[in-house]
Amino acid sequence: MKVYNLGEQNSLFNQYMAEIRDKEIQVDPLRFRRNLQRIGEILAYEISKQLTYETEDVKTPLGTAKIQTLTEHPVLATILRAGLPLHQGFLNYFDRGENAFISAYRKHISKEDFVIEFEYISSPDLNEKVVILSDPMLATGSSMEVGYKALLEKGNPKHVHLAAVIASQDGIDFVRNNIKADNVTLWVGAIDEHLTDESYIVPGLGDAGDLAFGVKIDSK
Repeated sequence: MKVYNLGEQNSLFNQYMAEIRDKEIQVDPLRFRRNLQRIGEILAYEISKQLTYETEDVKTPLGTAKIQTLTEHPVLATILRAGLPLHQGFLNYFDRGENAFISAYRKHISKEDFVIEFEYISSPDLNEKVVILSDPMLATGSSMEVGYKALLEKGNPKHVHLAAVIASQDGIDFVRNNIKADNVTLWVGAIDEHLTDESYIVPGLGDAGDLAFGVKIDSK
């Protein structure tokens, strides 16, 4: 599986990454959500370079311009609820994309141990389509695996792009070991080395869902 780490290159992307990590800035939920959207927009732009285009004749007031335009509008999928702002960033750029939503959550067995419970998916037919599955945090990798397998119930995609803002190295290794399809690519904004005993990424940024939408009562 090819992994693209956008944070390895100096660009404006890293400014937004710094702001969502900064504990003084991230306490503003509106700004946190908007920065996740911006990150999603940049990820969308980078992924768009790998899609299919064709030459279109566009008539201007003075003539005709030949422009390469997108022929492959991806299905945009995300895992509720934390993925919604990042998903909106993708939707801002792929405005003709179809959408899929996956309901999944951490079901805690103990403070440290949990399993990812899949509840529901709303999705179009995915046969021979390009799919972008986004989730802000790739910690253990279990949520991304569950989301990916849920999507396969809706068809056989042409290609799947997995997108996360921050990933742990353990999460990347897990995804690589458990999603072995040749038509899957992983995109991340940063790779952090450590996980806490409760499987939060360090230094990470905290709980993306809580920062975007407020603290929730954990499912038991």
